[in-house]
Amino acid sequence: MYLAAMFFLPKDLDDYIVNHSQDEPQILKDLTRETHLKVLQPIMLSGAYQGRVLSMISHLRAPKRVLEIGTFTGYSAICLMEGMPDGSELVTIDINEELEDFAAAYLTRFRESGKNQITVHQKNGDATEIIPQLEGTFDLVFIDADKPNYVTYFHQIMEKVTSGSLIISDNVLWHGKVVEDVKPKDSSTPVLLEYNRLLKEDSRLQTVLLSVRDGLTLSRVL
Repeated sequence: MYLAAMFFLPKDLDDYIVNHSQDEPQILKDLTRETHLKVLQPIMLSGAYQGRVLSMISHLRAPKRVLEIGTFTGYSAICLMEGMPDGSELVTIDINEELEDFAAAYLTRFRESGKNQITVHQKNGDATEIIPQLEGTFDLVFIDADKPNYVTYFHQIMEKVTSGSLIISDNVLWHGKVVEDVKPKDSSTPVLLEYNRLLKEDSRLQTVLLSVRDGLTLSRVL
């Protein structure tokens, strides 16, 4: 049983794991602080530990073209950019136009640090309408947006990936609700249950669900 919204392990054990993983860079500490001061629902941030996981995966994959569905304030985008090589491209989508300038400021600050020469395209609007209009394919896709559309995103992004592409899905344990009785007015959990099943059963994918934070699934396109 989980102890709090984001803890599936005892808090002291979770703290030990974080303390023995790479520290997040200063820019992400600043972003986290400002998000908590100025933005509603700061819990939507990926967080230090998950951020280091995303950074590690990105370094291992070294993606040249990344699609992120759900920018929020830009934390996960920066984590992914850490492992992207020079000359790569990030497309990040969020429906909340009010956060566009907030995220853009941090993405620009990261790019100006000299670590990466990355082209960033921020798109605000309904991702289900934007994704079909995107040209080309992506080496890595990170999904961390509205849960009722996860299945729709799945079908759309499968048209935008090729063999070797990596799909990372966040919040797939949904605060433990995936193993509880679904409440009548809950529109998110049934979709996540279907989504998790799709990832497991699709013969085009190799999938593993990790108990990182609120659940992080890695799916490699075969």
